[in-house]
Amino acid sequence: MSAPAASAPAREHLPRPPGRLTGPGVWRGEDMAGRDDWMVRLGAVDLAELDAALLAVERGGLDLLQVDRDAFPLPRLGPKLDALRRELLRGRGFALVRGLPVARLTTRQAAIMYWGIGAHLGRAVSQNGQGHLLGHVIDVGRREDDPNARIYQTSARQYYHADSCDIVGLLCLRKAASGGESTIVSSETLHNEMLERAPDVVDELFRPFHVDRRGEVPEGEKPWYEVPVFNWHADLLTTYYVRRYIVSARRFPEVPALTERQVAAFDALDAICDDPRIHLSMAFEPGDMQFLHNHQILHDRRAYTDHPDPAQRRHLLRLWLCPPDGRPLPPAYRQRWGSIEIGDRGGIRVPGARLVAPLEP
Repeated sequence: MSAPAASAPAREHLPRPPGRLTGPGVWRGEDMAGRDDWMVRLGAVDLAELDAALLAVERGGLDLLQVDRDAFPLPRLGPKLDALRRELLRGRGFALVRGLPVARLTTRQAAIMYWGIGAHLGRAVSQNGQGHLLGHVIDVGRREDDPNARIYQTSARQYYHADSCDIVGLLCLRKAASGGESTIVSSETLHNEMLERAPDVVDELFRPFHVDRRGEVPEGEKPWYEVPVFNWHADLLTTYYVRRYIVSARRFPEVPALTERQVAAFDALDAICDDPRIHLSMAFEPGDMQFLHNHQILHDRRAYTDHPDPAQRRHLLRLWLCPPDGRPLPPAYRQRWGSIEIGDRGGIRVPGARLVAPLEP
């Protein structure tokens, strides 16, 4: 007589929200598309302050890594950015800041302004195994099927995911010839929709999944880590999802194949993300800065066609930020983040990496 198959953990043993979530973090794209309160437009006074702070950095001969909020004072814009950070962390979870004058700035000047704005939201953390604190989202010719490539290095669609930091920011220097729109979705809304549309498999998303590190392995760690998609901790739903890397983790023989129920849960989640009533689409213009709270927003980048002239290629600068007042994170995040201490966490840390802020891709 064969042994009975191991049963899945009982539902009542999984930390889960008591029911549908409510609050400002629960929103639908079809509603947000008709509003503009999530957009901040830089005015003349804001730009004058940014110019003055930039001039101070340039005259002081400061390296980008030496620029913090004290070295980049913004007397009037700074309090607005503090309010924006609170909205990111405690409110709807996203914002678009429009109007950085990149057309009249060098790449270095635009990077300083962007870095200075980011310093008022949090501390930059490393985005890759090279220790890059300032990232470049640009097609550098990496193949989409390369298991050690990061998808932002291609022009392919990224699909909905979260990054390994509290806040991710993007600054558009140049847009694509066509495509490349950003789409975002509230993970709290995803949870509620899963309860409605796929209640039989929603439990699967509260159990840990193996996720591929894509070759960026911290000292003493395995080439994958384990974390649930949905994490109910400190009465907050914290979400982490990168299906492409969950699938590619199966290249390691120690990692078990995905079950039918797990695949069904992912398929249901992806279908909800792709629902135009649920997600919000943004077409970046040069000078736009998008900021997202990774724990409550999943984001996607549509595939794009680039300009034939390399000097006109789509190019975004990226920051991964650790704010001083982030939310408590569940213990499972330690495998990926190293630390879950508020104000000192996030990013990718590998042996020998030196923190740098390159001005070129």
